[in-house]
Amino acid sequence: MKTAAIISSLIASASAFAPSSQTNARSTSSLQAWKDENIIGITAPMGFFDPLGLSSGKSDEVMNLYREAELKHGRVAMAACLGWYITAAGVHPAFNSALSSDPLEAAKQLPTVGWLQFVLGCGAIEWLAQQIKARPGYQPGDILGAAYWVDNSDEGWVDYQNKEINNGRLAMVAFMGIFVQDLYFGNYGDQIFRN
Repeated sequence: MKTAAIISSLIASASAFAPSSQTNARSTSSLQAWKDENIIGITAPMGFFDPLGLSSGKSDEVMNLYREAELKHGRVAMAACLGWYITAAGVHPAFNSALSSDPLEAAKQLPTVGWLQFVLGCGAIEWLAQQIKARPGYQPGDILGAAYWVDNSDEGWVDYQNKEINNGRLAMVAFMGIFVQDLYFGNYGDQIFRN
């Protein structure tokens, strides 16, 4: 099981660094707008990074859905990296020291009511996000409504959005590394906080 998880994560991470393929001739003109150097998320040194060609021939609606998913997964990964180290440090606000300091073991030891709270909390956030996405003028990932006060003509706002996307991308890769290392070598967090 551990070996399969490592192999699959290595394959996934290797495909992320494969050279970019040529644009398919049937790509739409709206996709060309997503490849513009001024678009949020297209930053040096990679530029428009799509090594598997997943965006080829996609509409603006689908590309906005991809951006929404990228932002959501990046935000969750950033929180997961932070939460992993808080858990590994032995800080369990709800259960004090009743759970293991290894986050994978702590997940197994969490009572059913804890998992129920987790699932209901995530479900409530997802429901609220769906309600917010239904409002007119919604921008992908703009859950708090910042697009009503500032637009992409402000360089500071564009820089902030690029930093968030890049930090989310890094956190997604980092969390996979943390997870696989704990899965394969065990109790990763204790080793960090004891040194």
